[in-house]
This record gives sequence, structure tokens and C-alpha cells, in this order.
Amino acid sequence: MKEYIDSGILEVFVMGAATDEEARELMYMKAKYPEVNEALKQLETDMEKIAGEMAISPPPHMWEKIEDEIDGLIRLENPAQPVKFRTSGDDQNKHKKAPPEDQFISIESESNHMRLHKSWRWIFAAVFVLGKIFLGFAIYFYLENRQTRQQLQELKTEIRELKKR
Repeated sequence: MKEYIDSGILEVFVMGAATDEEARELMYMKAKYPEVNEALKQLETDMEKIAGEMAISPPPHMWEKIEDEIDGLIRLENPAQPVKFRTSGDDQNKHKKAPPEDQFISIESESNHMRLHKSWRWIFAAVFVLGKIFLGFAIYFYLENRQTRQQLQELKTEIRELKKR
């Protein structure tokens, strides 16, 4: 039984990726063996804890915006029926109702773009230009070095020929 539990079939089932045959087999094993049932319950509990810990909190007042949107949609379907989900009357007047033309709920978020101070732009431009200048010098000195080595090699062959004479 330990091999079956350790095989990973429970994780596949809990994640919803099990085939029909695997799900039937797991239901049979769960009914027949209490340790499989207990392991499945423990895995589901662990997955719920992980999901709860990794959950991202929605922005403040998002629930009220969602309720307002649902209220507006229900009113469009049944204009004769007033719909109120909230229990406290004070919250009703705090939030403006979204116009019926809006089909999306706006979500408040921070920008993902990096903001740079203007002086940094000039510094980056200067570094870029200096990089190009240094690249030009590197290419120039490489070519000069190659030409000098070539001339040195020619001089060495001339000296060898003079020595042979």
C-alpha cells in the first residue's frame, strides 16, 4: 500500500490531472484501504494550506466593487426587483455605482516599469557613448598590433635570409 501512496497517483488526482481509469482505481483503493483514504485526506489538507499561504490579498474595497457590479448586472436582468447584498446601510452611499456601460471591474495595481531619475538617463547615455569609443580604440589597437606583428615577422624572415647569404 505504501508503494501505491508513494507512486504519485494521489497528487495527480488532487491536482485534477488523473485519467478516468486512474480516478476509478483511486476510488476503489480509497474504499478498500483506509490508509489510502487517510493519505488522500492529508494531501488535500496540505494542498489547502499551501494554497492559503500563497494566496494574494485583493486590493482594499475590491469586494464592494464586485458587489456593485453584480448588483448592476442583476438590475439589468430584472429592473423591477431591487437587489441589496450588503447588511449595513452606511456602506451603500460610500461607493459610487459603476455605469452600466462598464463591463470590467477596475483593479488597482502598481506599475511594473522601472522609473529612472533624469540624471541617470544622461549617465546611461554617457556610458553607452564611452563604450562605443572604447570599442573603437580596441579595434584600432588590435589592427595596429596585428600589422606590427606582421611587419615583425617579415623583418625576421629578412634577417634569416641575410644570415644565410
